[in-house]
Amino acid sequence: GSVIISLMPALAAAVYFFGWDAVRLTAACVAACVASEAITRKLMKRDIGITDLSAVVTGILLAFNLPPSLPTWMAVTGSVFAVVIAKQVFGGLGYNPFNPALAGRVFLLISFPVAMTTWTRWRIPAPRGVDAVTTATPLGLLKTSLSTGGTVPFAFDGTTAWQFFLGAKNGCIGEVSGLAILIGGAFLLWRRCISWHTPGFFLGAMALFAWILRMVDPATNLPPLFHILTGGALLGAFFMATDMVTTPVTRSGMAIFGAGCGILTMIIRKWGGYPEGVSFSILIMNALTPLINRATRPRVFGHVRRKPAGQEQMTDGGRK
Repeated sequence: GSVIISLMPALAAAVYFFGWDAVRLTAACVAACVASEAITRKLMKRDIGITDLSAVVTGILLAFNLPPSLPTWMAVTGSVFAVVIAKQVFGGLGYNPFNPALAGRVFLLISFPVAMTTWTRWRIPAPRGVDAVTTATPLGLLKTSLSTGGTVPFAFDGTTAWQFFLGAKNGCIGEVSGLAILIGGAFLLWRRCISWHTPGFFLGAMALFAWILRMVDPATNLPPLFHILTGGALLGAFFMATDMVTTPVTRSGMAIFGAGCGILTMIIRKWGGYPEGVSFSILIMNALTPLINRATRPRVFGHVRRKPAGQEQMTDGGRK
């Protein structure tokens, strides 16, 4: 319940900026996720189990990762994939190795690349220097300019940063307002539903990486704040990289996981084929979670390890 409550500010911002499309996509994803979970579990002769609300959370998070103009049937398709393939096939809640919402997003991005990268203009004036006619995201504009040998295509100053923080930019419906996401993230921290280690190291690693790039070549690299305020960085850091099922359980493991996500996100943004790398980075680190858990497992002191039966020492005149 706390996670759903924490998502309400971002949902309200999505409705404010994108209107009916935000309501349509969120309702479609939630309904499809809940129905898919109930039907799949019934076919597998398991308890329906939808009262844990995990399917609702998956639906909201998937909707938050979709462009506002995406057709409803595509959103439903991604929802079915997220629940059936990325979750129930592995055994359901607690057994899925990958974040279902992100798996659904990546499935849609690969299956319908044009629809998943077509952006609807927000309903408030554009920041200075950002071309609203193209209806591209800031990261998309940056990637397009740099791929053709250009430089940073727009000015990023204090005014633009503030507008980006409030939500004046194109993007997926749940990621545009940094303010709304931080309100929800602060609520989760206050309720102790998440630890600060994952989002802190996620955003910290991104900022450090972006700062180094900026120092090396300021003509083609924007400041760290730009990368934190654009794309799905804040949404991913607070709401998807903190999923208890698919992320490490120790604090040191959370720090490693978060830092890995931040570094991979920046590598993909800088040199990858897609403008955004948050979804891919979290899924890659999901795959490394068992290894991280093993490497950061606390040592147990004062426990005597029993030797295997075949390796016991012969004592007392040959008797074991």
